[in-house]
Amino acid sequence: MAKILLIEDEEFLRDIYLEVLTSAGHEVDLAEDGLEGFKKTKKGGYDLVLLDVMLPEMDGRQILLEVTSTKPEKPNGAYVYMTNLSHETLFEEGKKLGVKGVIIKSELTPDQFVNQVETFLK
Repeated sequence: MAKILLIEDEEFLRDIYLEVLTSAGHEVDLAEDGLEGFKKTKKGGYDLVLLDVMLPEMDGRQILLEVTSTKPEKPNGAYVYMTNLSHETLFEEGKKLGVKGVIIKSELTPDQFVNQVETFLK
């Protein structure tokens, strides 16, 4: 069982992802906007941080910039961007900030989403 932070502002997606990840046996902590996500990421202790790119308050890139420049209280595992945007440039920049990968939300069924998450936990 992994401890996952899911930072997603769309309630519908947040609920689906929460359900499929907990059904897969993971402990999931939620954040509904970038500021809440940043605070939880800063406390740390997550095996995986699933980070929506477009968020109110702070976007995913800003969260990563802040967390990598000040270090969390407890270390986090991998950071993974979640987006529907074209991901090539996004991922190149994200890699420099420690992003392990990108999940394109619109391309995955809930089961495929869980499989993607599992690969990032390995």
